[in-house]
Order: sequence, then structure tokens, then C-alpha cells
Amino acid sequence: MKKQSKLPNKLIIFELANNHMGDVNHALKIIRTYGKIKKKFKNFSFGFKLQFRDLKTFIHPNMINKIDVNYIKRFKDTELKKKQFKKIINEIKKNNFLTICTPFDEKSVDLLDSLGVEIIKIASCSFTDWPLLEKVVGKKKPIIASTAGATEQQIDKVVTFFKNRNKDFALMHCVAEYPTPNNKLNLNRLKFLKEKYKDIKIGYSTHENPDETNNISMAISMGATIFEKHIGLKTEKYSLNKYSANTTQTEKWLQNAKRAYEICGDSKNFFKKNKKEIEGLLLLKRGVYAKSNISKGTKITSKNSFLAFPPKKNQILADNFSKYSQFIAKKNILKKQAIEKSNTKIINNRKDILKIIEQTNKKLKKCNHTFSGNIEYEISHHYGLEKFRKYGLVLLNILNGKYCKKILVIFPGQTHPEQYHLKKTETFHVLDGDVKLKLNKKKHNIKKGDIITINPKTKHEFSSKNGAVIEEISSTHYKSDSFYSDKKIKNNINRKTKVNYYWI
Repeated sequence: MKKQSKLPNKLIIFELANNHMGDVNHALKIIRTYGKIKKKFKNFSFGFKLQFRDLKTFIHPNMINKIDVNYIKRFKDTELKKKQFKKIINEIKKNNFLTICTPFDEKSVDLLDSLGVEIIKIASCSFTDWPLLEKVVGKKKPIIASTAGATEQQIDKVVTFFKNRNKDFALMHCVAEYPTPNNKLNLNRLKFLKEKYKDIKIGYSTHENPDETNNISMAISMGATIFEKHIGLKTEKYSLNKYSANTTQTEKWLQNAKRAYEICGDSKNFFKKNKKEIEGLLLLKRGVYAKSNISKGTKITSKNSFLAFPPKKNQILADNFSKYSQFIAKKNILKKQAIEKSNTKIINNRKDILKIIEQTNKKLKKCNHTFSGNIEYEISHHYGLEKFRKYGLVLLNILNGKYCKKILVIFPGQTHPEQYHLKKTETFHVLDGDVKLKLNKKKHNIKKGDIITINPKTKHEFSSKNGAVIEEISSTHYKSDSFYSDKKIKNNINRKTKVNYYWI
């Protein structure tokens, strides 16, 4: 059973970074202000994120006073002590935000742990910082990792690293250019991450111009469920950088996110019924009408009926009129009269066939056998579909060339009647379940893992008490090379139903 992730869907992360300016009171004001914004968007989860650097160990001792070096002056000017961070974290929790922190060194990992931070964020520059990652995975906390600049091979390695340690984690698409111009956002990478790492939450960490508030809509449509934005407050004392959003920009960004979720709809229930849609479509369908007078007990076919618009209420529709369904008149039906559910007995084999396919898929998935795309299901019902559960078999025709591969699915209590081949040699490999196999009347009990070969002209019959899945590898299969001992089966020309169906 897959472990439940502690990382919520629709998670909005407000990245404070250094926008507190080293001023605790300014930080508290930002948290309270964005706490009010949060209350307007109740369908989202929210987190506030800090960044920790232990400057004494993070910066080389010979460089710590080199304020002309990129970032060193900013880091030093905005440095906070543990007590100050604690006060900020308490305010984050007080405003009902999740607490999130990005550590850039091992000491900062211990600091965030001691302060009760709930989620660890890995910055893109630290994505393959293995000593830091080793430290992070030692903490029992969910992880969100940004992938800016990472190659596919590097992402594979980090994903493997986290999975091997049974970590709860998410990946964030990110571009580490501040601000990021639209032509470099590369949002299609979200689709790649979503498709390749299907069991991992995927997010989007934004660094675009804060006026670009609609990009989140595209990210949502591509399957992202976690979103990070640099935010802050502009005051007379403090300004905002070019990639951090003010409150107005943030609210507009969140409104677009809300609207995108409304437009995209349910991420799991794609086929949720729309009553108005169904009612509207029903009005446009064709109904079945009698072409001539139809006597009670007569089978209704395309010869004695016709399809026409408009349909009547409770009428048999063109949708229902297929080779898998039979309709028999329960009373006399006049020419041009509607064929309705009230005057017709309906025998629907379509439901039975779909149920057989669904049960077949369920059994195959149980033994970890999967396919992609369109598969031909061959449902053998030797004595009629109504007796399928006693006599029958489902074959999945995978390949038929110089050699042949099929998957045979036997339902509990089912028997495949005796047959033989003149040309084909076939080998059965039992993938799951139990099989009673008769070869020229000699009984063999075979089980999961067993392999047995059936030579040409060998009469074979098999059954299963609890159900089974068999992989059949053989020489070329010829349609005319199957001979049944019971001549009734040979005379039943409708003993097979072939359905091309997408594997689900």
C-alpha cells in the first residue's frame, strides 16, 4: 500500500527569503498581512517559508568580510539569530501557516529541526549537494526539492536517493533566473516531470515578473499541485526586488489559481456526470421505431426497425442498439411506433462483456501484469455467454508471428474444454493461481511458477478452482488449427467475442 503523503495538494508557499530585511517586526507584519489574504482563499493550503544559513560556517572565513562579493553583504545585513527566527516561526504558526524552511548548510538543518519547522525545502543550488541531502533525510520531515538547472540524470539520482530512504517528497519545476522572462519559463518541463515521476507530487516555484500573474493557471493545467512565490511588503523603509510580489499582485495570482482549478475541474473524477449536459444530449439522439408491425415475441432487428429523430421519453435509443444487445417485443408494436423499455424485453450482453474485461484486468493487475495501449481481448464462451462462468476463458492476444504470446485468464470454477492442435507447440507458464491440466486424459496439478509444454496432437483440457493467469508462448497460431473434442463447440460459430479495449 502506498504511503500517504503529508504534503497537501493545492499548497501555496509564500517565500519570505531575505525580504524580512533582518527586521523581525517587519517580518511579523508581512506574515499578518498575508495571513489576511490567506483567509480569502479557503480551498488552498498555505505555508510560509524561511531561509537559514549559518554564516560562520556557510561563508569561507577569509571571505566573510568581503561585502563586495555577490550576496555576502545581503546575507550579513539580513542575518537573524535563533531567538528571532523562533519569534517569526511562532507568528507563522499563529496565523495557521505550515512552517517551511530552506537550509543551506548542515547546522541550519539542525536549527530548523530544533524550532519545529514542519517541511524542509531544498533550493535548486543544493539539489545535488549530497552532504546536505544526507543530513536532510535524517530528519523525519517531508521534503520539497527545486530542480532549476538540474539534468534528467541528476533528477533521477535525487529521486532514487529519496525513494531508497522512503522519504515523502515533491519536485518543483523552477528557473533560477531572477526575474525569469516568459520565453525562459519552460513550463513544458512540468509535463515531463508529471509524466515521468507519476507517483511524486510536482510543483512550480515561480521567479517571473510579479505582474505575470496568469502563469500559475498554465502550471495547474499541467498538473502542478504545489506553488511557491517570493512575497514581501513595500514600505517607506524597504523596497521589493524585481521578482517578489506585493499584496495586490499576490491576490491576483491566487485569484487566477482559483479560477484555473474551477476551469480544469476535478483532477481525478474526469467523468463526473453533468445533469444538464446529459439531458441536452438525450434530446439530440435517435430513437428506435418499428419499420413494420411487430408481433409480441418477435426479435427486434435492423430489418424490422429504423432509427429517427426526435426520441421519445423512455425509448430504446441508437446507443442501446448494438450486437451485444437483444430486444424482444413484449406486446404487439405498430408500424412507426416507438420501441420503448415498457414494450420490450432487453437482453444486454454488453454489460456482461465489460464486466468480464474489468474482472480480467483486476486479476492481471493483482499479479503485476500490465500492458499499454489497445489490447485484443478474446472471450471464449464455448457453450454460449450465459455459460461463460462454467465453460470459457479470456485470451489476450499479445503477439502472433514466427512465435506467439498470449495471456490466458481463467475465472474461478471455470473449465476450458478439451482441444488439440496439429501444428502448434505451446508452453504454459503459470503466473498466478492453480491449474488442473489434462494431457491426453492424464492429470497434472500445476501452480504458480510451473512451466509445461504441450506438443502438437496432444489433447488438453484445463480448469481452475480459484482462478489463474497463464502466459502462453507458442509457435505461430493458425485460426484453423484448433480442434475441439466436443463437436457442439465446433458448430457454435458465435463461441468467441473479440473486443479491442484500452488497458486501464
